[in-house]
Amino acid sequence: MNAIEVHNISKSYGKVKALDDVSFTVGKGEVFGLIGPDGSGKTTMFRILCSLLCPEAGSATVDGFDVVRKMREVRCRVGYMPGRFSLYQDLTVEENLKFFATLFGTTVEEGYDSIKAIYSQIERFKDRKAGALSGGMKQKLALSCALVHQPSVLFLDEPTTGVDPVSRKELWAMLGSLKERDITIVASTPYLDEVRCCERVAFLDRGKVRGIDTPDRILSEFADIFNPPGIEHESAGKVENENVIEVEHLVKAFGSFHAVDDISFSVKKGEIFGFLGANGAGKTTAMHMLTGLNQPTAGTGRVAGYDIRTQYEQIKKHIGYMSQKFSLYEDLTVAENIRLFAGIYGMSDAEIARKTNELLEQLQFTEHKNTLVKSLPLGWKQKLAFSVSIFHEPGVVFLDEPTGGVDPATRRQFWELIYAAAARGITVFVTTHYMDEAEYCDRISIMVDGKIKAMGTPDALKKEFNQPDMDHVFTHLARQATRSGD
Repeated sequence: MNAIEVHNISKSYGKVKALDDVSFTVGKGEVFGLIGPDGSGKTTMFRILCSLLCPEAGSATVDGFDVVRKMREVRCRVGYMPGRFSLYQDLTVEENLKFFATLFGTTVEEGYDSIKAIYSQIERFKDRKAGALSGGMKQKLALSCALVHQPSVLFLDEPTTGVDPVSRKELWAMLGSLKERDITIVASTPYLDEVRCCERVAFLDRGKVRGIDTPDRILSEFADIFNPPGIEHESAGKVENENVIEVEHLVKAFGSFHAVDDISFSVKKGEIFGFLGANGAGKTTAMHMLTGLNQPTAGTGRVAGYDIRTQYEQIKKHIGYMSQKFSLYEDLTVAENIRLFAGIYGMSDAEIARKTNELLEQLQFTEHKNTLVKSLPLGWKQKLAFSVSIFHEPGVVFLDEPTGGVDPATRRQFWELIYAAAARGITVFVTTHYMDEAEYCDRISIMVDGKIKAMGTPDALKKEFNQPDMDHVFTHLARQATRSGD
């Protein structure tokens, strides 16, 4: 018996055909993947199957119920984790769970057995606000909320974006236990190791199904999209001896908790420096101090020649910054965003006009100059955000998980932009949860429990810890963490 049947579904937004005559089936208890580049129609399909959108043509059923005519029955039977954070940040862990249980006319107590294996891992933090949780804990809470009413079908739209590799592995282990309970799972993900956790996948591209098969066959047939060739990067001759970032014994404490606990390192001009660590290891807190957004409790640091304690306003003028959460204004056009940020950095009108045309041409965005940013695909937005962050040619650019949720081919294009910036002498300080991107860095540090546990080139670290790749190095170190929920 099929848990999901999709027949000739089509959906448009104006002139854009999000889904074009899409058909597939998912067996009961199957783990099924919906994969494809940004803007391929995956989220639209999730929303239709959850009865949140109506198709313009075609039909679909979930557990035998039509998603248009039997919306109430469908909604009682599905759990849904959307791509964007689905929790209420100002509510506690327990309040979020109770809210979602109430929505479905049940109680936490009634559904506790169905979420016990997952929720028990975060239950001791039940009085903490969801906004204060680490990425891995948010993920576990969101999954608990999606399962509390005991659904038969679970839809996960890129559930691990922004989550470290160890927490991602933990989530997929949890999904394996759900399959044992005969829950049907449909998931989208940009991570190839997660794609391979599915039994079958449907490859969507520009609203059309280009293939349905096992993960290995689809990834092999469409390797140009999912596994583009690596990028050749020679750092020799690009990196200079001059230190652009210098940190000594840096500490940031919140009460008795040391988010950053005595770290020291330096980064050279033109270097691509990877700053890695599990969620809650202290990476973002350290980055906030280096970018002038927060002051240290102890220790010293200089960025672009300026003291992070006393000259943080000067630091802000001489760096670029691209945050984890999208850093452009969605209701402004592409050109308006460029002009706004260039003006903030004090560039002249003539310089802004000249460089804007150059940038639009480089990104092949000339035709989209007057397009609202909110209507661009995620990968386009992130390439634009990076380009805007270095538009004023800063000495250093800080990138906080800049490619989260982006497909492999677009991530490769993004890293070509990073290499071009480094070749011009811009120092790149980047955090990422993609371990193939860690391999692209000149040097890497890995934080565990607020401390730097390892630092060196990717090759040196693999040799030091006797591991085949950076994913294994990261997992080896991250599993040594003793603190959780930070």
